[in-house]
Amino acid sequence: MTRSILGILLGTALSIPMAWAQEAEAPPAGNALALETFSGRVLASGLEGPWEVTWGPDDMLWVTERSAGRVSRINPETGEKTELLRIDDVLSDAQHQGLLGMALHPDLLKGDGNNYVYLYHTYDSTPDNGDDQDAPRAKIVRVAYDEAAGTLGEPTELISGIPAGNDHNGGRLKIGPDGMLYATLGEQGANQFGNWCKPIEAQRLPTAEEVGAEDWSAYKGKTLRMNLDGSIPEDNPEIEGVRSHVFTYGHRNPQGIVFGPDGTLYQSEHGANADDEINILEGGINFGWPHVAGFRDNQAYVYANWSEAPNCEDLTWTNLMDEESLPDEVPFEKETDWDGDFAEPLKTLFTVPNGYDFEDEACGDLFFICRPGVAPSSIDYYPEDGPIPGWGPSLLVTTLKNGAVYRLLLTGDGQGIRDIDRLFGTVNRYRDLAIAPDNRTICVATDAGGIARGADAGATDKLANPGSILVFTYTGDGAAE
Repeated sequence: MTRSILGILLGTALSIPMAWAQEAEAPPAGNALALETFSGRVLASGLEGPWEVTWGPDDMLWVTERSAGRVSRINPETGEKTELLRIDDVLSDAQHQGLLGMALHPDLLKGDGNNYVYLYHTYDSTPDNGDDQDAPRAKIVRVAYDEAAGTLGEPTELISGIPAGNDHNGGRLKIGPDGMLYATLGEQGANQFGNWCKPIEAQRLPTAEEVGAEDWSAYKGKTLRMNLDGSIPEDNPEIEGVRSHVFTYGHRNPQGIVFGPDGTLYQSEHGANADDEINILEGGINFGWPHVAGFRDNQAYVYANWSEAPNCEDLTWTNLMDEESLPDEVPFEKETDWDGDFAEPLKTLFTVPNGYDFEDEACGDLFFICRPGVAPSSIDYYPEDGPIPGWGPSLLVTTLKNGAVYRLLLTGDGQGIRDIDRLFGTVNRYRDLAIAPDNRTICVATDAGGIARGADAGATDKLANPGSILVFTYTGDGAAE
């Protein structure tokens, strides 16, 4: 059952006061076009952590549910849901593990035998490695779609033993115009929260011996590129003399990738307190984490390497990333102390100056929600010739912390960002979106739980539409054409 949310959610959310006065570059509070010329409704609810939502060739929404380990098809008109598959060995936790990314084969339902769907999920590898402790890993599997039965089955494991953890697993999949499968991996939340004494390995590269032994432990903080059977492409970059699945490296938590029509590969990546990144990926490129966050500007960030502190376990961790806030035992470096080559981002969301107060009282003990990073969780491309006036070409980025879609208007060549708007704000955590084939409707998946920016600009765990698919449809001039 669907119901209108235009007045309840759109109108309310666009009036939320946002505490961004300290920022060097303040994000927009909203866009009048979104409120006046879009309708909004709840298409489906009660989903168990919808993580990927993709418009299928059958004009249905294909959805993964993270905590349920389930793939479903949802009718975009009625909201009716049909289960296609439930994976038994999915390991899930409160937020970061489970059934994550999904990619549909470009020839799905075209009658040539390629009715395949690719899935990324975490699992407990304890039986494989003999450890007494739970050992999360991730795998990518291919399943076949039986159109007559309306089910997915015949699972084929393409690659397993990918590093995973209780934080920052990445997990987005995309098949490129080159016919290759791309996957994002985070650095598993090393150097922060309960993992504060674990080293960040986003700069570590696999050795030839590791690749030969199919040991993928160096894949943390990387983007992978593989053949559709999981093997290493012959034209993958050689990085420090080794060819592996690694396409790019130096990432923190990349959760979004999308290709533009000319083959440009765009990526969205979580920063720490600030400096979420929008990047253009090219083979063999280093993106700098943890030595650099955003631009190499020495602004509001130093790399505090807690794992190198001689008594790390005895220290009290802080995620205030300035030298004045760190214990004396924790070594640190400024961004310009590192002389490595890296690619700067296309855009940051959002860079702030030194002296910024990261402990905003509006969010109380959950002050990280008030910080200028917005936690970009996916990215999609809106075409230049799309019917919504002024929208193309652009990148659409969903965000977790403040429940909004950011529209980043691209330059004509797609290599720069000329403007940015905040759209469709609600008190939710936006995980992913899908654009309808007519480019007039945006479908947004929301997390089933978690913490977001509330209507009072503070932090809340009372989400307006947990575990839902929200639909925003353009109703302006020419909408019926």
